[in-house]
Parts: sequence; structure tokens; C-alpha cells
Amino acid sequence: MRRPRPSPADGAAPPAGAILGVPVHATDLTSATRTILRLADSGQPHMVLLRDAASLMQAVDDPALLSLHGRASLVLADGAPVALAGRLAGHAVKRTPGADLVDAVCAASLATGKRHFFYGGRPGIAERMAANLAARYPGLAIAGTLTPPMRDIDAAHRLDAESRRELERIRGADPDFIWVGLSSPKQDFWMALALPHLRRGVCLGVGAAFDFQSGAMPRAPRWMRDNGLEWLHRLWREPRRLWRRYLVLAPRFVLLFAAERLLRRKGGRP
Repeated sequence: MRRPRPSPADGAAPPAGAILGVPVHATDLTSATRTILRLADSGQPHMVLLRDAASLMQAVDDPALLSLHGRASLVLADGAPVALAGRLAGHAVKRTPGADLVDAVCAASLATGKRHFFYGGRPGIAERMAANLAARYPGLAIAGTLTPPMRDIDAAHRLDAESRRELERIRGADPDFIWVGLSSPKQDFWMALALPHLRRGVCLGVGAAFDFQSGAMPRAPRWMRDNGLEWLHRLWREPRRLWRRYLVLAPRFVLLFAAERLLRRKGGRP
């Protein structure tokens, strides 16, 4: 059954601007957190996507992935290049890293008692993430954790019996926030599949935040994060897994965006 799209009363997001045809909302960490809390109060299920340069390029290349952005209640600029591109295109976009978003939403939820569920990561990661956050934010309401088996999830994927049992478990826990750490685009397709089976709750695809928040992987030093160099730290830590993301897709994003801006200027458009 198709769920109704959220209305402004449900906590609709700020306006979205297109970056290479992919909608990204004009927001920052503070306003994104406020919007997510309002979405959790709407009584409907919602999906929040986070885009860095690599995952944005995946959306450019895959029409099925791109279409998910029209179903998302919020699309955030996870990466510094995406945020910069948004500002150059005239949109008030600031970077909203997934790991920082987890902290901000957890801290803000303490006053309301809203419940958090953690789905994804390698075995033990979701549990460690939940434990670390509960220690950092005393009183944080943990609804549950679940580490699914490895699956290939794409636009053609259909929920099997095991996946349906997982969703029944999540629905039974009645969380306000479902943090999803499967990496993009797998987590994006999973959230889109999950929404019709959830009564309510905000699904947030935060990928690597599971490793950072669990302590399985150290984050870049603050000076690297503040200067848009967190990608370099991640590439240094995991070169075999991330080389294509940062050495192929990210440079291609920069080239395509620069070409688009040049064509706009030649055409007399801002």
C-alpha cells in the first residue's frame, strides 16, 4: 500500500535544490535534527537519505536509485563536496555527516523519550553502537538492535521470509528512529522496501556511522573533518574497499558539476 507523502504539518523538510539532477535539501545539522524529530511525531514512516559525492553519482547513474529521492522525506549532504556544490548552485546547504547526525538526534531525543533501533553493521557492531550511545547519553531509550545476514539488495530485490521477520521485529519494538548501516545504495533500497511494512518511525541511512559510533573505526581528526578531508582519512584506512568511491566516483562528480556550471554560464543562467 502506498503511504501518503508527509504534509508540512508532518514536519516537511526545507526546500530542495538539485545537484546534477539529484534533490538535496537546503539544511544544516541543527535544522535537519529538528525536522527529523518532527517527522518522528508524524505517526507515519519516513526515509532520510544522506549523500556524499560517490553516492550522489550512484544516483546519477541509476534511475531506480534516483527515483528513491522523490520518496525520501529528507535528503542531506553528508559529504563536503556535495554541500559545497549545493552552495555554488545557490542553495543554503551545509554538511550533515551521518555520525554527527546520530549524536544530534540522540541528544535531542532525551527530552522526549523517543526510541532508537539499530539495524546493520557487521556482527556485534549495532550492539556496540547502541551501548556506546547509551553510555554517552544516559537515559537514551534503546528499542533494539539487529544485524542482518549479508544480502545483495538492489531495485529488483524482494523481501524474503527472513527479511519480513526482521521487519516484524522492528515494528514490534515500535521505534521512533531506525538507524540503518548497510552502506549505499544497499541501505537506500532496503529502507524503501521497509517503509510500507512499518507503522511509523524515521529510517535513516547512515552507513559508516555504525563503525564510527561503535568504535570499530576511528573518525578523522577534527581538523580534517573541519576542512573537508574526512574522505582522505577513510581512504587511507580502507584503500581496497573505498578506492573506487574516492578516486573514481568523487572526481567524476567534481568534473560533471564543473561542466554543468560552465554550460549554465555559457547559456546565461546563474
